[in-house]
Amino acid sequence: MNVSMLSRSALRAASSVSRTAIPITARTLASVATSQVAPSTPESKKPRIKKFQVYRWNPDQPEKKPYMQEYELDLNQTGPMVLDALIRMKNEIDPTLTFRRSCREGICGSCAMNIEGTNTLACLCRIDVDTSKPSKIYPLPHTYVVKDLVPDLTQFYKQYKSIKPYLQRKDPPTPMKENLQSVADRKKLDGLYECILCACCSTSCPSYWWNSSEYLGPAVLMQSYRWIADSRDQFKEERKAALDNEMSLYRCHTIMNCAKTCPKGLNPGLAIAQIKKELAFGS
Repeated sequence: MNVSMLSRSALRAASSVSRTAIPITARTLASVATSQVAPSTPESKKPRIKKFQVYRWNPDQPEKKPYMQEYELDLNQTGPMVLDALIRMKNEIDPTLTFRRSCREGICGSCAMNIEGTNTLACLCRIDVDTSKPSKIYPLPHTYVVKDLVPDLTQFYKQYKSIKPYLQRKDPPTPMKENLQSVADRKKLDGLYECILCACCSTSCPSYWWNSSEYLGPAVLMQSYRWIADSRDQFKEERKAALDNEMSLYRCHTIMNCAKTCPKGLNPGLAIAQIKKELAFGS
């Protein structure tokens, strides 16, 4: 009996010790861990308020002239690109603000506009972090405006359609066989096929401003040369003949605004020069 009672007493004592020892140990470890970590007192970032002046015009209010509307955003809460700022303006400040955008990766060309005096893509253009001056945003210059920052590109796409921008063959297609070309011939298309038809180059060209009804402009002419240079296309002479007139091609005066403003780093002026060279000296 004494042995049994002793063992039960010992068990109760041991459990009592274990119940009191565990919390003490946890508190001790917690205090040690806290003492080893620097106190976290994050300082709130000072607001960086940036002003944006955006071109506004509403076709539903034709009596009201176009004007510049000012918006203010904290750059600490805005993404780095101008498109990020425009999306915040529309979502958080003014849902009536209208602009085009799609891929946000510089692939679709939808968000082409004039930012700080340069035609570019809003999704690739970084915000000027100098908060002492406003950033000015306009639609593409010398185009009819649908609304706000949305240009009417009907004429631009009509001209693009006119060059027949697709592969044309005189030989009937061979069943189950591709139209092959050499590595060297494929390389000739580099710097041409990457064009995304954003119209930044054409709307920066003074010759296109003055003669947009007849002059095809840098973007369309570069796409025309893309098919002239393609070894698989069999309508090369017909394509060149369609351009061999006073207005379609020769209104280019190598001002080179097109190459300077292209957001993809292409050189439409070089492609136009190549077409002129082939018309003058033959391929």
